Amino acid sequence: MIFVNYKAYEEGSGQKAVALTRILEEVAHLSQVKIVPVVQVIDAESIVSSTSLEVWIQHVDPVSFGPHTGWTLPEEAARIGVAGVFLNHSEHKFDNFDALYTANKKAFEANLKTLIFAGDLEELKKICELAPTFVAYEPPELVGSTTISVAQAKPEVISEASEVAKTKGIPLVVGAGIHSRDDIKKSLELGAVGVAVATDIVKAVDPAKELLDLTEGFK
Repeated sequence: MIFVNYKAYEEGSGQKAVALTRILEEVAHLSQVKIVPVVQVIDAESIVSSTSLEVWIQHVDPVSFGPHTGWTLPEEAARIGVAGVFLNHSEHKFDNFDALYTANKKAFEANLKTLIFAGDLEELKKICELAPTFVAYEPPELVGSTTISVAQAKPEVISEASEVAKTKGIPLVVGAGIHSRDDIKKSLELGAVGVAVATDIVKAVDPAKELLDLTEGFK
């Protein structure tokens, strides 16, 4: 599976986000690889209504209905048809572990799937205790790289991360700099079930061509 994080890129915002999602859906159909758009919450409802793909958002907060100006509620994300959520991405870390615990718990209570990011093995071990739907290993120093991927730079850590996740029965996703079919093939060989990508697809001149190339890594 491939999670495509639209971040807050212009190419992944508004009507461009809807158009990009159509491309993801076409490639998913052609390749028979599960592809998940991970979109800005402000675009989520229009994207959910325009695609048959499972749509995720990039963050929810550890709150429910109440006086929480500017926060994102898990219940409201679920209400508009969002299927899952990223938590603790390196670009949107939680201030403390208790907040992350609560966000994950409230997401589950709202019937949202969760993918929680870890930047190193020690953090991954703690996150596995929360029993999210997926865990992700993504070294922050490689996030956004278009030349060096986690599969190239830290294959041995992917292998170790896979063992950590496996002991808890949680599927592992890897990310940071993923930009080729070889990156995906290597990540899967080392024990991951999928990858998280962003820049390589969202800012590509030809996202369909780039994404089709990535799906070749699953063959």
